[in-house]
This record gives sequence, C-alpha cells and structure tokens, in this order.
Amino acid sequence: MSRSYLRSVFFLFIASALLVGCASSRNQMPDEWDGLVRQPNTRVRGLFIKPDAELAGYRNIKLDPVEVSFARNWDPNRGGRSAVGRLDASDVQAIQTGVADMVNELFTAELGRGGYQIVQEAGAETLRVSAAVVDLYVAAPDTMTPGRTRTYTANSGRMTLVLEVRDSVTGELLARAVDAQSGRGSGTWTVTNRVTNTADARRAINIWAVALRSALDELNGKVPAR
Repeated sequence: MSRSYLRSVFFLFIASALLVGCASSRNQMPDEWDGLVRQPNTRVRGLFIKPDAELAGYRNIKLDPVEVSFARNWDPNRGGRSAVGRLDASDVQAIQTGVADMVNELFTAELGRGGYQIVQEAGAETLRVSAAVVDLYVAAPDTMTPGRTRTYTANSGRMTLVLEVRDSVTGELLARAVDAQSGRGSGTWTVTNRVTNTADARRAINIWAVALRSALDELNGKVPAR
C-alpha cells in the first residue's frame, strides 16, 4: 500500500473517532490537533488553525478528489428489502460518487461566487483543499424502482465533513475543520426517498461550502457576499 493511501485511511479513522467522542458535548473537542489550535467558530463544530499561519493572500483553490465513507453500522438493505428494492455494490458506489460529486460541485460554485479561482496545479497563491465525508448514514436509500411502496422516516440521515487546508506548494498543513450535519430532524415522520435524501445532502454540503468561503473572505478582509 502507498503511504498516501495509509495516511488517508488513518486520517478518516481519527476524524470519525473524534466526532463520535465529541457527540455528547461540544466542549469535549481537543484544544490542539496535530499542532493546530482550536479556534472559536459558529459555523462548524471544530476549527483548528496553525498558530501564526499566513492564510491571507491565497487567491486560488486546488480541490482534491473527495473521499466518502459510510458509518460502520450502516446497512443499505436493513429491514428486509424485497429483491427488487435491494441495493448492490454498484448502488452503494453510486451513492459515494454522487456525494463526492455534490461536494465538488457546491464547493466550486460557492468559492467561485466569492471570487476564488479553482485551479488544477499548485502555485504560490494556491491553497490545496482536501475534503472527506465520513460517517455517512442514509436512512432510506432508494433505487427509484417502480411501485407504490413508500418509506417514512423522522430523519433522512447524517454525515460528517473533515476538511484539510494546505499550502499547495510546500504541503504545509494550515487548518482543519470538522463538522457533522443531520437531515430533517423535526420528529415528524415523512416520506424519504432519493429526492429528499439528495435535497438534505445538498443543504448540508452547502452549509459547509459557505463556511469555507466565509472563512477565506474573513482572512482576506473581504466584505461578506450576500
């Protein structure tokens, strides 16, 4: 196995463990993580920045491919689905690919809205952003098969974002953010399918995209976008 692959697996494992350990209390998050110091933030659960890091002046963003992993206890066929409605490996892969594409799409759009250019190469004014969606739990995955069967849930699921920001040339780790989002949690049982799941996922990911753009704007002294 490559060192980069092992690092990615370790990174996702530690991030998941951190969020599970902090689920009961916001204050249980560590004050320091890999040399990064936790900073107060109202948009994400945990924001860690390297002391004295110079993040202002970066104009371009290089987005790494998004990694997506499911919650350990997630079973796409829980509840004894019929043969027609069961999800196979290709369906599960399609969910991962869809979430990854959605993160890339919404991050690109929001950063562009803030005037940041998405680039493919490293450079002196370029930040490298690595995003991973972990602990993904889809309450009622749907293959959109024909029929009248409906699934009702009080919550469409949950997922956690872990974001690393590095200098694209040196690879220096400058910041890390971690945050969990859940779907509809009103307690009212409503129909859940691919359409509602997608809408909830887009809402959560858009929150993260806005948080990233807003943080960069603040560091660069920009007036918040409306």
